Amino acid sequence: MAESNAPTTNVPNSITQVGITTRYTFLDYFRSRRFAILLGIMLLISAILTIVVAYYRPASFVSSGVLEFYSGWWGMSATFIVILSGIFFGGDAISGEFQNKTGYFTLPNPVRRSSVYIGKWISAFIAASIVLFIFAAITVANEALYFPLSIPWQFAESFLFAWFYLMAVLGFTFFFSSLFKSTSYSILVTAILFLFAFTLIETLVSALAQIEPWFILTYGAGIVGNVLDPTYPAHVVTAASRFGPGGVGPTLTTFNVTIPEGLAIIAVYFMVTAVLGLVLFERKEFN
Repeated sequence: MAESNAPTTNVPNSITQVGITTRYTFLDYFRSRRFAILLGIMLLISAILTIVVAYYRPASFVSSGVLEFYSGWWGMSATFIVILSGIFFGGDAISGEFQNKTGYFTLPNPVRRSSVYIGKWISAFIAASIVLFIFAAITVANEALYFPLSIPWQFAESFLFAWFYLMAVLGFTFFFSSLFKSTSYSILVTAILFLFAFTLIETLVSALAQIEPWFILTYGAGIVGNVLDPTYPAHVVTAASRFGPGGVGPTLTTFNVTIPEGLAIIAVYFMVTAVLGLVLFERKEFN
């Protein structure tokens, strides 16, 4: 029987394609300016906190207790670091394939779009996790300057919540990155939503409408800081306003997300936005 001399091409399976995409995308992130800029912003925030706390020694940081220190240092900054990481690494992850024309050369090959999408998401998650780990290490190092080194379990829990929140933020940013073909649009929209719009909507809904903003992702992320409170805040807090006749105004209600509710909000946002982003990427044409 004559042997066929026709060349054979072994196409990598989906898992292999995800691994290849993850590897090279992560190397691009690690060598890019965005990683250096984000790392620089995180280090700048850490340096400012270190100098301010060391110079002024506020009682809420160095006199109240270890848990209060972590609440003031990590609770106020961790979610901001997570949001910046999502914007830097996820804002143009997919839209860049269209604007920079890289998809014209990659996707016509036997490469699944889902493998590209998942690989890029994993590489963004790894790069953002490195930044978050470094910030956590700096937090622990500063705590050791004022207290005997003892990491409370609440901080470990808060770190896991922040890590979980990072997954949802990246899912959300990848969704908008798939929605737009322009990197500037996708980055701008996600930045405005996370840095301004969500906080404003959450405040208006809870303060004026007296409705729990359970549908806002940043509300669910409140568990990152709340778990560091020595006594977890009550779910609903009602107080009378000082503005009004005789110094007494209408009753204001403040909502604090519970841990199960916060985890559910974050999980739903991650699953829905990640899947929608993949569907959009699968159906969008390069034209």
